[in-house]
Amino acid sequence: MPLFDESHPLWEVKNLKRALHAAGVALWSWTVETDDFAMDERAFELWGLPAEGSVRFEDLSSRIHPADRDRVRAAFTATRALIGAYEIDFRILLGEEIRWISARGLGNDEGLHKGQMSGVFLDVTGRKQAEEGHELLAGEMSHRVKNLLAIAAGLTNLTSRSATSVAEMAKELTNRLTALGRAHNLVRPLPDEQGRAALLGDLISVLLAPYDDTGAFSGRIRVAVPRMGIGEQSATTLALVIHELATNSLKYGALSVESGMLDISGTATDDEVCLVWTEHSGPMVQPQAEAGYGSKLLNRIITGQLQGSIETEWSEGGIIVSVKMSAQRLAA
Repeated sequence: MPLFDESHPLWEVKNLKRALHAAGVALWSWTVETDDFAMDERAFELWGLPAEGSVRFEDLSSRIHPADRDRVRAAFTATRALIGAYEIDFRILLGEEIRWISARGLGNDEGLHKGQMSGVFLDVTGRKQAEEGHELLAGEMSHRVKNLLAIAAGLTNLTSRSATSVAEMAKELTNRLTALGRAHNLVRPLPDEQGRAALLGDLISVLLAPYDDTGAFSGRIRVAVPRMGIGEQSATTLALVIHELATNSLKYGALSVESGMLDISGTATDDEVCLVWTEHSGPMVQPQAEAGYGSKLLNRIITGQLQGSIETEWSEGGIIVSVKMSAQRLAA
């Protein structure tokens, strides 16, 4: 039996009602001349209104999100000039809840019958939230890619100034990028949707592990810092600082000789975190070491991105580097 046959069971009122209910479809009719809306129970429920038979357009309009109200009013007024089907998506406010509604019907008076236009309301909140989530994800991915490219470009430029050969540049650049990767892998979600963070001690230990895992380096690096979380953005920045200090130590400082030792300690208050990088039993300080530990890169990162300061104190057997940073910034 063809579906356009009016005697088909699908066209029976009770079956149509079941289908509409199953699909979550709400019915409305708009009396153009009087501006009255007649709606079924599902529509009244959707709008958070008591079922009173009919409502005015103004009653519905008062519940539309202020940012969408004028657009919806203009769109409904224009529907009679539209040819074919139309669809209007907008937000409504139910207390503090925001719900997305899609109004659909036929324009150009095609859907007009006895002075009334009819259509449906659909709750499309889930779809809109998914679309917003996808847009946020796409924006976040774009932001992260741009940041990574900027970091890679900066590290390439920095390494090219200090390397004496292509092979040395490739090795140093790879090590710096690997250090950033290790720091990123440490970042984890915090409870109660507080963001993402790495523990400060874990971050430092992982970054310095390559210098302390075999042979003469074993056990020469000791880390004793406050147990505290470091935000995702600051973890990447702090990783650069630790890596630059370790690289200089391996070239010129305590980690360049078998007798050298490295201690990293720290203190923390509500406003400030202080890390003390102490090298001892290393070689005598060389001029190039002073330029490395006091590099413009370290100063720029610490004073700019971590909102802190760096001080160095020299001795015959090593160096003490004190890094002070904003506690609020580290949590970001």
